[in-house]
Amino acid sequence: MYAKKFNIDEKKMMEKLWGDNYFDAAKKVWKKEGLDENNKPIARAFCTFVMDPIIKLARSIMEGNTEMMDKILISINVKITNDERQLVGKHLLKVVMARWINAAETVLEMMVLHLPSPKVA
Repeated sequence: MYAKKFNIDEKKMMEKLWGDNYFDAAKKVWKKEGLDENNKPIARAFCTFVMDPIIKLARSIMEGNTEMMDKILISINVKITNDERQLVGKHLLKVVMARWINAAETVLEMMVLHLPSPKVA
């Protein structure tokens, strides 16, 4: 999603999200240090592009702010049915998060990529 927005390779964008990488939104530049020109702190790229959207979506759902929730769902390209839209609070949050970030697939992929084979272990 962000690779298209910044018009860079997906793998390069993933590298920018980890470690000491910061995005100065005012200047629209990537930085390695966490301060802008006025020595004000800048949030890490991971926080800006991953954690903040998750937190904003969760808060909007839990607070019942459907206008904000709809705006975020459109931007992340997640569609929910009318029946699911009738859910509130924790139940709606579970549905939306399962559609957006499928935990089962994510955990399985991380295990395959990072854990040694049973024979090696």
